[in-house]
Amino acid sequence: MSPNELPAIGTICSHSALQIFHGARTEGLSTVGICAPERVELYESFSKARPDELLIVDDYTDILSEEFQSELKEKNVVIIPHGSFVEYVGADRLLADFDVPVFGNKYTLQWESDREREREWLDLAGIRVPKNYNSPADIDGTAIVKFSGAKGGEGFFLVDSEEDFHDKIAGTGDDYTIQEWIEGTRYYPHYYYSPVDEKLEILGIDRRDESNVDEYYRAGKGEKSFVVVGNKPLVARESLLPQLYEMGKSLVDASKELFEPGVFGPFCLETICTDQLEFVTFEVSGRIVAGTNLYPEGSPYSPYYYDEPMSTGRRIAREVRGAAESGDLSRITT
Repeated sequence: MSPNELPAIGTICSHSALQIFHGARTEGLSTVGICAPERVELYESFSKARPDELLIVDDYTDILSEEFQSELKEKNVVIIPHGSFVEYVGADRLLADFDVPVFGNKYTLQWESDREREREWLDLAGIRVPKNYNSPADIDGTAIVKFSGAKGGEGFFLVDSEEDFHDKIAGTGDDYTIQEWIEGTRYYPHYYYSPVDEKLEILGIDRRDESNVDEYYRAGKGEKSFVVVGNKPLVARESLLPQLYEMGKSLVDASKELFEPGVFGPFCLETICTDQLEFVTFEVSGRIVAGTNLYPEGSPYSPYYYDEPMSTGRRIAREVRGAAESGDLSRITT
């Protein structure tokens, strides 16, 4: 198959786009960036990761228009969804209104963005999760109030009583979950599951810097903020890897029961490791996460799978290329 016959990799210029474009370029695939006007100069400045072609939009929901989708199809684009893509366009609208091939299972995005479905998925997988409070009146210790969607922790806050909850919730909306606060170290393992090879890989681990909460101990004044501002690399004790691997495998197996063909491609479990060396999972990200941006040339784990540098972005591109060359993109897209 000639390069011209291979699909192009496309995504919104945000979140993990540079890694996705760089990985596609490394695998010999062309790239299409969907870009806001004010970001054009930035993305063109990265000579080894800039997209081969930019499609400029004033509003990301323009992606859903029939005209724009037709252009993507003419260019033979496979869309790679990431957190910003889901936030700007919406998981439900991707399912209902988007007819361009999307890498992975689009239904995963619906399950990750609905906290009740997400809890059902984790429960079926047998993965330990924090306690949910059904009512503010049930709060009996420190709890965190979370809102749905891929918002990078925006708006989350801590409470320790019903009164504290009502003082802080005013005007913030009613699509929230009240969850037990778990003390420990944050671990965000990056998994990749291939539906072709039926193989699970751990491609990296990170932890997140969340606005002022990581420096809160310096003063202890004001309200804690959980808005994600960056990521740090993390390597787990090797004795913890069996637990992390089994969690990822159980999540894949449960997904196949809940929404065929289940989760595939990259995904992440957002966890806390307690001082008892037990992982508690509070969220699933059913697509590439921004923490993978730490490893554009591979992580401390990827050399154990590959003889060449392998980022999550490149792993996606390799799967797309392999499926295209075998003549069956439907195996890795929805």
